[in-house]
Amino acid sequence: MKYVILALTATATLSLLAPPARASQLNTGGETDLYHASFCPLLAAQLKLAQFDYRCTPSTGTRENMDRVRANPRQLGYGQLDVFAFETRQAKAESALTIMRQDDVRECLFAVTRNKQITNWGELTAYAGSLRFILPPAASGSAGTFRFLQTVDTSGLGRAKSVTHAASTEDAIRQALSADDTVSLFVQFADPDSPSFELVRAQGGHVVPVIDRALLRQELGGKKIFFAQEVEIESAGWIKSARKVATACAPQVIFTGHPDRVEGEQARKDHEDLIRTVAALKPAVLLPEASFLQHALRRTKELSASSTERVLELTEEARAKAIPYADKAMEKAHEVGDQAKRAAERAAETAKPYVDKAREAAQKAYEEAVRLSKELADKSKSDPPAKKD
Repeated sequence: MKYVILALTATATLSLLAPPARASQLNTGGETDLYHASFCPLLAAQLKLAQFDYRCTPSTGTRENMDRVRANPRQLGYGQLDVFAFETRQAKAESALTIMRQDDVRECLFAVTRNKQITNWGELTAYAGSLRFILPPAASGSAGTFRFLQTVDTSGLGRAKSVTHAASTEDAIRQALSADDTVSLFVQFADPDSPSFELVRAQGGHVVPVIDRALLRQELGGKKIFFAQEVEIESAGWIKSARKVATACAPQVIFTGHPDRVEGEQARKDHEDLIRTVAALKPAVLLPEASFLQHALRRTKELSASSTERVLELTEEARAKAIPYADKAMEKAHEVGDQAKRAAERAAETAKPYVDKAREAAQKAYEEAVRLSKELADKSKSDPPAKKD
């Protein structure tokens, strides 16, 4: 009996000394992003109450989160619905992931430029072929949104030829506002006092709302991907009203792996319970209290059907007016390019005789040098060695 007690005591001691089971990953975004710093801790706390252990894990954004969950279906991930839809279509693996929650909050799309002739998304897409787009990092949600928009509008934004990526959103905005033919696009929560909007104002740029009919028609699983919303881009002051724009906004999603991809019957049941638990949470417990986000949400509203239609009509009118000028500009650019090409060809033809003569002279000089070297070598072999004194 003594040995049994000792064995039980040792087992208990080892269990106390053993490290706790490793928590599963709840994939977010950058360490300073709202997904990681604000949203995730609230969700992790709710999961803890339900006996699910998850830790907030930073990432580069939606795309990396999706890759991680595909590799381990028991992990969770935050993301933008538009990027989630785009990556799902690209991978053709719609059944691999399951959306647990959708539309607690929305992130909105904004383009920025200093070109005063471009104030409407219709104008911007009409000139897309001749503009230079400088975007946030390639792995960012903003870059993913841009790629998705290109597939939606192949005859407009899809014609963009010059697309580069900066080191950060702020760097992309700063570069885009350095010339009249440059534009940036970023996605963020509608906070008029954010560093992004402050930088646009400081650099003398302006915001171009991102919205058109093709965009608002996009769906995933029968649910809309984008919504037309009126958002503030500059707060009201003592002598001025708040500046607002109507732009497209995409819901935030929380996703995980499909239960069928989880191995083991009990593990699969636990995963299904997890999905039900997250889906049943009240939105209020997942939103930071007394934060700028709560304040921003109160200043953001979804447009009515009539207001949305008017905004879309203005976008279409602007694009229709801009297309002839954009086409003429492209034709002129092609004409100048062709002229430069022909001039280069003529210069090459003019220079060809001289180049050929120079090549012939160089060849003769080379052959003469080889001949002299050979004669000197033969002579050195035939001459008797010099006598020593």
